[in-house]
Amino acid sequence: MTTTETPNTRKLARFVGHYVEMVVAMLVGMMVLDPLWPAGWTARADVGAVVMATDMTVAMVLWMAVRRHSWPRIAEMAAVMYLPFLALLVPYWFDALSGSALMVAGHVIMFPLMLAAMLWRRSDYWH
Repeated sequence: MTTTETPNTRKLARFVGHYVEMVVAMLVGMMVLDPLWPAGWTARADVGAVVMATDMTVAMVLWMAVRRHSWPRIAEMAAVMYLPFLALLVPYWFDALSGSALMVAGHVIMFPLMLAAMLWRRSDYWH
């Protein structure tokens, strides 16, 4: 440890690193798993949103399992991944939200929710 590095700095670096790792896993999941879905399934925005959330969640769950996170924390984070999309499906189905707005808003809401879940359980993510 250098003279400028404190234990809290290291904890914060691990916390931020874990967040970045999850985002990278999500991106990998979208790239690797999307081609496995039958052609045409993602033509509808609502189905596409759930498929994309699934692709991201599967990869993130696998990475969290590799990193030996507890199953309750993994389940919480998986729920956080789906929650924005599921909540936004209702206004989409009532034509109050466009398909592109569904996708953008789902992602915009997901990332702060992931951070909130991590902060809520920060003792599980500091190490």
